[in-house]
Amino acid sequence: MFGRATTVIPHVVVETRRLIAPMISVVAVIVSLAPIESGAQVRGVYPLGMSATSSGVTPDPGLTYTNMFLFYSRDRLTDPSGDTVVRGANSVLMDMNTVAWVSEKQVLGSARFSFSATLPLANNSLSSDLTGPINGGGGFGDSFYQPAILGWRMKSASIRFAYGFLAPTGRFEAGATDNVGSGYWTHVVSSGQTFVVGASRATIVSAFQMYEFHGAQSGTGTRPGEAFNLDYSVMRALATGENVQVQVGVVGYSQRQTSAKSGPTVTPAEAAARYKVDALGVASIVTWPERNVSLGFKYFDELSTESTFEGYSVQISLSVAL
Repeated sequence: MFGRATTVIPHVVVETRRLIAPMISVVAVIVSLAPIESGAQVRGVYPLGMSATSSGVTPDPGLTYTNMFLFYSRDRLTDPSGDTVVRGANSVLMDMNTVAWVSEKQVLGSARFSFSATLPLANNSLSSDLTGPINGGGGFGDSFYQPAILGWRMKSASIRFAYGFLAPTGRFEAGATDNVGSGYWTHVVSSGQTFVVGASRATIVSAFQMYEFHGAQSGTGTRPGEAFNLDYSVMRALATGENVQVQVGVVGYSQRQTSAKSGPTVTPAEAAARYKVDALGVASIVTWPERNVSLGFKYFDELSTESTFEGYSVQISLSVAL
């Protein structure tokens, strides 16, 4: 997942095999966010923010293992105008294990080919101030695979394109209150870009885009609306030393539902509702080059939402080049 090529930034050589490259471990883990109103759709499948940094970086050849701990906490459900419908507690906890492989050979000129697989463990719960506990479940979630990833590395830019799919391997039963999976397949296309800017080459700007195509849910025939996701960051490399390297900066994410939900039990009001969310936060990446280890931290605060839950997210990632 991390390569040996280097990018020079003020007195620090940051090896890309030791930079966290979360696009490789993009995992759309579905954890059932059971709605207050039965049948409502409140989020897409992509765990927002996880690819905000180093989005376009392609590792050099080899294997990398990445563990990502994601925690989402939300305390209110909003309507299409952004007003609170009901308060409660919704939490989603995910532990994702990703193995990624990058080929030695280049294709299509200078592109590196790679693929990845992610196996998640997940736990979620939902309660309302009006009704108390509503649902909760834990266990093995929906697994995510990216069989085709292409990445280009240039002097001041790195760009990646990928196709992936989410397999409904998590436990799901229509009407159950302890689901961990989604019960439907999701196909995604995504791209990430990372640019090193400024005379000192100490500023790193990244953006990541993903589009979700959802299938019909087993047992219900419901097809969730499609979604567009955007993660981004502006990081600053600090002049540290050869043994440890540090980046700090600002991160953010957005998600928009782009098509209507459909199905035999979907009401006109549910079909008309489109969720959206915007968040900003802070991030840091610490790298130990000699140990081939990188540790990342991100915090996001959701500033505005419509037709979805609103809260915050804490994300920790650990990557090791094998």
